[in-house]
Amino acid sequence: MIQNIRKVALLGMGTVGGGVYKIIEKQKNELIHKIGAELEISKVLVRNKGKYANLIAPEKLTDQWSDIIEDDSIEIVVEVMGGIEPAATYIKEALQKGKHVVTANKDLIAVQGHELLELAKTNHCDLLFEAAVAGGIPIIRPLNQCLAGNEITEVMGIINGTTNFILTKMSEEGMDFAEALQLATDLGYAEADPTADIEGHDAGRKLAILASLAFNSPVTFQNVYTEGISKISAKDIRYAHELGCEIKLLGIAKNTEDGIEVKVHPTMIPQSHPLAAVNDSYNAVFIHGDAVGDAMFYGRGAGELPTGSAVVGDILDVARNIQFHCTGRIGSSCYKNIPIKDIKETKSSYYVRMKLEDRAGTLAALAGVFGSNNVSISMLLQKTKDEKTADVVIVTYDVLEKQFMDSIIVISNMSMVKEISSIIRVYH
Repeated sequence: MIQNIRKVALLGMGTVGGGVYKIIEKQKNELIHKIGAELEISKVLVRNKGKYANLIAPEKLTDQWSDIIEDDSIEIVVEVMGGIEPAATYIKEALQKGKHVVTANKDLIAVQGHELLELAKTNHCDLLFEAAVAGGIPIIRPLNQCLAGNEITEVMGIINGTTNFILTKMSEEGMDFAEALQLATDLGYAEADPTADIEGHDAGRKLAILASLAFNSPVTFQNVYTEGISKISAKDIRYAHELGCEIKLLGIAKNTEDGIEVKVHPTMIPQSHPLAAVNDSYNAVFIHGDAVGDAMFYGRGAGELPTGSAVVGDILDVARNIQFHCTGRIGSSCYKNIPIKDIKETKSSYYVRMKLEDRAGTLAALAGVFGSNNVSISMLLQKTKDEKTADVVIVTYDVLEKQFMDSIIVISNMSMVKEISSIIRVYH
């Protein structure tokens, strides 16, 4: 028996909004039993009502925010517009009016998430954002609930499907970067302007959210070091294979004794690691906790229905909380204030590919520069060679980024060094 109706307003009818609408309409009868109430999308905010006239009943369509914020019967606002404004204003006003909010907006949560969660707490509201990271993969809720008994020391993952698709094509089919990017664009994986994806900004926003939840300390996008994949070559992919590795764009967050490390960059990862086998547009998040050990979450990281699935899951959670009078029970988990480490103070192993003059004493000179900066060489390989130059690959042991980069500055100015072709961090 239906006890009541939980009314929802949907802000935006793009890819994600369309997915949310389809799932709720398809599951309408099932949701009554899952919630204990009927779920109704009573308003849909769009820019152009005429565009959706054949899909949504006219009385539900609006282009005025006031039709939603002033309607006291609407309890849940679902923001799937994206961007910072007007989404931030709408979410704040909704929370201040006592409306619960579900959002998929990683850009906003990565910058203002802590502030918004505090506002939700003040107004005894739910603010849920499962879809903001890794699309359809459940990861926010596990961090907040299932793994809450753990001290989590590391979160890392493949959290951008576009770059993973590009690197997969480079690895499996020998494509160069430009060719793989064009294919990703043709298939709709890459935007017309792919900068946010290929330069690591999208993954950086998601990593900021994951690190904040995992380590219970505020981390914003501005804290995350980001480096993209545009300099990765087919040659680097081949050499990585020879070293038993794959190259992936990884988001890596660690909670160390002297602060939090948060960085996104191309990484050589051993082929034996579970993340090395995550290909195409799939995402995966790998977590280490003191009690659970290692756990990995894998699935579709984007798309209409996978992301819509995560949004609808949050809507059902809020609706149930309203039914049982327990909203606002999970607010901001950032009760610590751990310092964020500068990238220069982090440690890594490095792969360096350079083009050198083929003359006596060159390798000894390089080793001398590295040694004077406390950089130990794990492996040195001479690859291709012509009459005047040789392609040389060096892999270091773990070293402070600052010491390694000091070495590179000196080496790049040496007369026998014609080119430093590539620098990629190596994960152990």
